Amino acid sequence: MDGQPDDTALMLRYGAGDAGAFEVLYRRHNDALYRYLLRLCNNRDTAADLFQEAWSKVIKARSRYRPTARFNTWLYRIARNCFIDHLRRNKRYGDGPPDDPDSRAAPGPGPDIGAEQARAREKLLAILETLPMEQRDAFLLREEAGLSVDDIATMTGVGHETVKSRLRYATRKLRAAFDDKTEPAA
Repeated sequence: MDGQPDDTALMLRYGAGDAGAFEVLYRRHNDALYRYLLRLCNNRDTAADLFQEAWSKVIKARSRYRPTARFNTWLYRIARNCFIDHLRRNKRYGDGPPDDPDSRAAPGPGPDIGAEQARAREKLLAILETLPMEQRDAFLLREEAGLSVDDIATMTGVGHETVKSRLRYATRKLRAAFDDKTEPAA
C-alpha cells in the first residue's frame, strides 16, 4: 500500500487510542463489507443493520484485538457471525424482497451499457440466491472480501479442500447459469 500502514497496524493503533486509524480502516473496508452482507441476506435494511452491528463489535473489541489472523479475516468473521446470529434470531433466511446491492453506486456509463450491466447484475444476484448457503458464503468471502482459501477455511471452521470444493461448485454453477441464455425464474 505504498508506505501506508497495513490493517493490523491500524487496528492496533486504534486500540491504543488513535481514532484516525479507525477512520482509515473504515474507508478501506466499508463498501466491500456492506456488499458482502447485502449479497448474503438480500435485504438492504437487514444488511445496513448487520453492517452497523459488525462495526460496533469492532469498536467494542478494539482494546482486546490481537492479530492472530489478518484484519480482513477477523472483520469478515465478525460480519458473518452477525449474519448467522440474525438467521438464528429470525429462524428463516431473508427478510423480504431482494434489493439491488449496487443501487448506492454512482451513475455509470451510457444507457445501453448501463442497462446491459444492470441486467447482468440482476442475473448474478438471482443466480447467487440459488446457490447453497455454504457455496454462496465461500464465493462472497473470496470475491467481496478478497480472502484466501486458507482464511475462509479458518473463518468457517472447515477444511481447506472443503472450501476449494465449495468455490469450485459455486463457480461452475455461476458459469453454467450465465452460459444459459434463458432468464432465471423470479
